[in-house]
Amino acid sequence: MGATRKFKDIDEYVKSFPPDVQVILEKVRNVIHTAAPEAEEAISYQMPTFKLYGNLVHFAAYEHHLGFYPIPSALKKFATELLPYESGKGSVQFPLDQPIPYELLRKIVEFRVKENVAKAQRKEKPGTP
Repeated sequence: MGATRKFKDIDEYVKSFPPDVQVILEKVRNVIHTAAPEAEEAISYQMPTFKLYGNLVHFAAYEHHLGFYPIPSALKKFATELLPYESGKGSVQFPLDQPIPYELLRKIVEFRVKENVAKAQRKEKPGTP
């Protein structure tokens, strides 16, 4: 699949996968855009990445799953909803042969937006925790 190439943008990344996986990747992309309309697209670590005051989320397709990388705090916040899925310290795997929980992805991205905005505001106001 697509992970062995260097990609210049998310469009190129998505096009490197079979049509059924492309549909999933585009839906994930649209969910992120909806939840974080001001976020910028990028490729980082050869994965689709959205940035808003730093990295927001990454995602990637693999042979049998969609990897979603929102950072550990988001996984902790949504731990109950993520119980059915394999997860690591900063990642979660959604099997491609099961429905992707797009609404959960939206909630995670919205949470990450709040985190990154708050972090950026703290940097603008030195001395705040």
